[in-house]
Amino acid sequence: MSQQKLGFWLLTALVVGNMVGSGIFMLPRSLSESASPAGVTLAWLLTGAGVMLTALVFGNLAIRKPELSGGPQIYAKELLKEKPVASLLSGFMSSWGYWIGNFAGNVAIISTFTSYLSTFFPILNSKAVIWTIGSFDLKVGNALTFIICTLMLWGAHFIILKGMKGAGKINFVATVAKVIGFALFIILALFAFDKSNILPFVAPKEDAAGHTVGLLSQVNGAALSTLWAFIGIESAVVFASRAKRTRDVKWATIVGLCIALAIYLGISFLTMGVLSQSELIHSEKPLVDATEQIVGPIGAYLIAGLGLVSLLGSTIGWVLLSAEVPYQAARQGLFLPAFAKENKQSMPVFSLWVSNALAQLFIFSTVSSSISSAFDFVIYIATLAYLVPYLISALYQMRLTITGETYLHSRQRIVDGMIAAGATIYSLWVIVAGTSDLKTFLFGVALLASGIIFYPLLRKNAHHLSS
Repeated sequence: MSQQKLGFWLLTALVVGNMVGSGIFMLPRSLSESASPAGVTLAWLLTGAGVMLTALVFGNLAIRKPELSGGPQIYAKELLKEKPVASLLSGFMSSWGYWIGNFAGNVAIISTFTSYLSTFFPILNSKAVIWTIGSFDLKVGNALTFIICTLMLWGAHFIILKGMKGAGKINFVATVAKVIGFALFIILALFAFDKSNILPFVAPKEDAAGHTVGLLSQVNGAALSTLWAFIGIESAVVFASRAKRTRDVKWATIVGLCIALAIYLGISFLTMGVLSQSELIHSEKPLVDATEQIVGPIGAYLIAGLGLVSLLGSTIGWVLLSAEVPYQAARQGLFLPAFAKENKQSMPVFSLWVSNALAQLFIFSTVSSSISSAFDFVIYIATLAYLVPYLISALYQMRLTITGETYLHSRQRIVDGMIAAGATIYSLWVIVAGTSDLKTFLFGVALLASGIIFYPLLRKNAHHLSS
């Protein structure tokens, strides 16, 4: 079997491409609903700092534990390795939750693609009813959105089946295009920035129950949404076994994060300065609306086209990521062995089919709800699913610094220990902030717990292999 390796730039493109996807196109609206301009800015800065600590943890672990490739969920098994049963269970459940986050995240990206496609084809927003079943009305726009999302998902599926390098190159081209396009948007928005749109800079907000929400509570509320924009920071770590050089994994992660953070801060703040708060909150595609306000309809078409190219690359990257996670976990004995199956191009064929079949189920959410509400729901569930593996990675890094395993110099142990402690505190903070809503918490727990039904099969296989 051929083994196609990824260099530094393709790894960096995967990191940037997977992070800078649906989030930046939809989040300016989501954030304006929950926070004032001051709250949004603080949320970005705090999240950027927290994710930087997490990125450094991933980079350190990739170098110090290169044999543990496949993503942050792999470290759960090692964290409890002295207790075989607990080790297997924690590794499996962490992989399960992380996998759910991946294919749920695919749906957010793909549904955002159709939102931006509606700029060229307004019929995608049509409220005309095709048929009615009981109290449910199937609308033209929802039906077409469902069809396009389905075609996007399975189109990416068959591209990936042909091999890693081809999929990586498409993702690379899309990533370069989006970075150039976003840079142009930032330059244009600087000239159209109206500071009255961000005033008052610090202002109270109201929640769904009509209660006043202060600045710190706004930052708490926005923390989970801003973290969604950085999900994918671990992309290079997931593909570490396919990297040409181990050190490329660490630097691709750090460079990718710096590029993404610069884009996020620039676009989020400038979009708030171009559109009024009311316009932003009610926008299904805020970047298109902002560009249209700056340079007219032609600019809107250009940014929508950029969005389509960007999201196409992100779709390929995320479908690839969602299949790679259970594949690598299965190779480590943490997932059902069928997920380790490959095709002639060394692609995880069984994992790809199952992941996309499950993503297809999530796509049904577009039939009965607007794109913005479907996006908000999915990113909350997906982000919470990611936070457990992130927390486990930080705890595992802390364990290495405490035991001294892989360390020769005490100074480096102290530095890495402080980084791991910071990443741990950050992960716990976002988990607490994100689970304050009981409905979201219970749904996330239900999705995570659903993996328990498959655990006996995994344990039986592990016992068979050890006997």
